[in-house]
Amino acid sequence: MDLNGTIVLWNEGARRIYGYDPSEVMGKPHSLLYPPDDTAAGKPGQLLDIVTRYGRFEGQIERLRKDGRRFVARVVVTPRRDEAGRIIGFLLISKDISDEFALQSLENQRQLAEVKFRGLLESAPDAIVAVDERGTIVLVNSQTERLFGYPRQELIGHAVEVLVPERFRGAHTGHRGGFFGEPRVRPMGAGLSLYGLRKDGSEFPVEISLSPLHTGEGMLVTAAIRDVTDRKQIEQTLREKNIELEQASQAKNRFLATMSHELRTPLNAIIGFTGTLLMKLAGPLTADQENQLQTIRGSARHLLSLINDLLDLAKIESGKVILNFEPVDCREVLNEVATALGPLAKAKGLRFEVVIPEDDMVVATDRRALSQIMINLTNNAIKFTERGFVRVELARPNGRVELTVADSGVGITPDDQQKLFQPFEQIYAGAKRTAEGTGLGLHLSQKLASLLGGRIVCRSTFGQGSRFTLSL
Repeated sequence: MDLNGTIVLWNEGARRIYGYDPSEVMGKPHSLLYPPDDTAAGKPGQLLDIVTRYGRFEGQIERLRKDGRRFVARVVVTPRRDEAGRIIGFLLISKDISDEFALQSLENQRQLAEVKFRGLLESAPDAIVAVDERGTIVLVNSQTERLFGYPRQELIGHAVEVLVPERFRGAHTGHRGGFFGEPRVRPMGAGLSLYGLRKDGSEFPVEISLSPLHTGEGMLVTAAIRDVTDRKQIEQTLREKNIELEQASQAKNRFLATMSHELRTPLNAIIGFTGTLLMKLAGPLTADQENQLQTIRGSARHLLSLINDLLDLAKIESGKVILNFEPVDCREVLNEVATALGPLAKAKGLRFEVVIPEDDMVVATDRRALSQIMINLTNNAIKFTERGFVRVELARPNGRVELTVADSGVGITPDDQQKLFQPFEQIYAGAKRTAEGTGLGLHLSQKLASLLGGRIVCRSTFGQGSRFTLSL
């Protein structure tokens, strides 16, 4: 090139690398050898300025072939001088190093990937061990050193069985061979009880996930190993606590059953003899005496109801409830409930309505349990309804039988509806207690419904009444 960067000599090597014949480039600026973006940035002129100032340039720069392809070249540029030493032009020598540059780039990428892999490996929370088909450890991370107590150099190149308790080593060798024969991912905690062996000889429970890794040197298996000592101890503690709770629950049920039987006998005597006195079979009573005896009988009946509920609850929770499933006509059950509780509703001035279809509606269920549920639901409706109606309904939507008790009573707030079927929970309208109860009726009813294969659902609007539906 001359001082302006115009090409004045073009040899065979230049033609081979750049693709131009001499006639195509002679007298042309050397900027045609640069990619357009470099030319626009003024790099051709900058290169000549560097050579003029420092006497030489050597480095890798991107070049442009005649066909528009870019490539990387190693370039050396030196000044051309006259006899007096003055610069009269420049000599540019190029070497295409595209292949070399690509290989270097690949190597850089490989090294970068290896650095990232090592970083991930070392930051993993589990011990990571890679093993070849001979069972030789080829890679471990720092967590493996901490978990097993070996420095890395004492594990690489040794059989993986060094990390396995001696009593399991024979079987482990067979399992390892089987895994390489049919490699597959085995997730952590695959239901196996596994143990690791530390350098100091101590054993500890582990969970291991296995993954095959195909490499150019053959298949490896990577194992992620997790110490589960703390979790096993927690699980054992929970098992022991569950046994204690189960024993306590059984003792409670036995106590309730025993005490309930013991208490019911004297209470029945109190109720019976109070009734005899109220019938005046033992002689006349004054008005005060009759009121006092009524109080005694009412309190005794309430206490007996509580004891009966506790006894039923104890039987259900201990699994001692015996159900007799047989064909039961639900119409008969609701008619019996209406006969028993209809007078109680009418005594409060309520309309007692029965909506029953004419056709038989038979289900396979336990008649006594079904009757107890419907009596509980109907009795509650009467208790919490001061005016309006109580209605029992029977229907068969979508192939199921639904027995419903509806009322126009106080209704239940959404918050209270969440507590309805909890034991010993009593729901009142506001702060005023309007009815006596044990807080067990709905809980027992739901338990019985579950034993019958059904469920009770409540729909209620506060101040507008409620609907309790047993679906079978």
